[in-house]
Amino acid sequence: MENIYLPLSKLLLEMKMHLSLITATVLSLTLVSCFKGKKTKGLPDDGQLHGVAPSAKQSMNAPLNMVYIQPGTFHMGPSDEDISYNYTTRNRQVSIPGFWMDATEITNNDYRQFVNWTRDSLAFKILFGQGINKTDDTMAVDWKKVATIKWDRNTVEKLNELNLAPDNRLYGKPDIDPDKLVYRVEYPDLKEAAKRENAGLPLKNFIVKYNQKVYPDTLVWMRDFSYSYNEPMTKRYYAHPAFGNYPVVGVSWKQAMAFCHWRSHIQNAFLEKKKFAVEGDYRLPSEAEWEYAARGGRTNSMYPWGSYYTRNKKGCLLANFKPGRGNYAEDGGFYTVRADAYWPNDYGLFNMSGNVAEWTGSYFYEGAYNFMSDMSPDVRYDAKENDKPREKRKVVRGGSWKDIAYMLQVSTRNYEYQDTAKSYIGFRCVIDLAPKMKK
Repeated sequence: MENIYLPLSKLLLEMKMHLSLITATVLSLTLVSCFKGKKTKGLPDDGQLHGVAPSAKQSMNAPLNMVYIQPGTFHMGPSDEDISYNYTTRNRQVSIPGFWMDATEITNNDYRQFVNWTRDSLAFKILFGQGINKTDDTMAVDWKKVATIKWDRNTVEKLNELNLAPDNRLYGKPDIDPDKLVYRVEYPDLKEAAKRENAGLPLKNFIVKYNQKVYPDTLVWMRDFSYSYNEPMTKRYYAHPAFGNYPVVGVSWKQAMAFCHWRSHIQNAFLEKKKFAVEGDYRLPSEAEWEYAARGGRTNSMYPWGSYYTRNKKGCLLANFKPGRGNYAEDGGFYTVRADAYWPNDYGLFNMSGNVAEWTGSYFYEGAYNFMSDMSPDVRYDAKENDKPREKRKVVRGGSWKDIAYMLQVSTRNYEYQDTAKSYIGFRCVIDLAPKMKK
């Protein structure tokens, strides 16, 4: 029996080997045939390297109400004597790449779009999701579903979750609770991911997630000034339509950052929907970018308008600030003025000095000018809640309606804490867009 089955087993083994060889040969012929007589769609079949463009179309046009700041080189730092002699602004030459910047500060109307979007998103989560207290529920608003809502008593009762508690209401009137208007911020910490010791770690290790209250602090008008009657501004500045085109205030650095994330989110969602290439994110400018833009191409000028003086030939003030010993109304505005008031600088930017000071994305460190790069310089640090107050300082530039002329100089540095809101600090955004393709 053994003499019969052994040859059969050898035969079966040989047949398996032949089948494997045939299968491998057919597979190799199939792979080779892929390169014979076939070409990528849209490319000539000439055996040469032509390159394949992404499937997405060329991106959007110029952003609304933004101006382009050309790349260039300038002397960053004081154009005159450092009168404080603290040497925190040493003059040095730096180069800046091109970017887009808001022509004006973000206005109350601009910021209200963010607040209302957050409110509507939370209402949508209440009606169609799991409520506003579920941090993992990141549903986007589906406006087709919103159109199907039946506004009956049951719906109104559900949305009561967003309102003030009954004992916090005036005359029993239901109003939105500002503390419940929370935006969910999510972004990758690329700076942390780029460190050598973190190479190869999964992306989840560098995703930052946190909730941020978005409603501006209207009480800053009273908190910032002792023994001063500013109640009308507290009650009306953000809520009244007359101030719609005035710069938003009472917004902390963290709220301004949340606004930038939201603005990027709604833009990129639209671009993806239209199958356009996704652009860069909106952000706060670095202090070098801010100063370069504020100078308007005038390297040695002290103010954005290119003069060493705060008045023109007719004696009219050129910005909204505190002239002399406190004649607040002389410049045409007692508090803030419209975001597009006064003449713009040579780049088309309004109120780079005066009106409201502006948050930048940079960390305030006294000796930063001594070690910053000369190529798009910046120093950033995302301070945590338990960090020391010193580590939460962010650079503020431009001076405001309540500041003297020295604070309006384009080289003057100041700071405020990232979780603090003021009645004289606002912000504007920048974005890096890809250059237009040449035909």
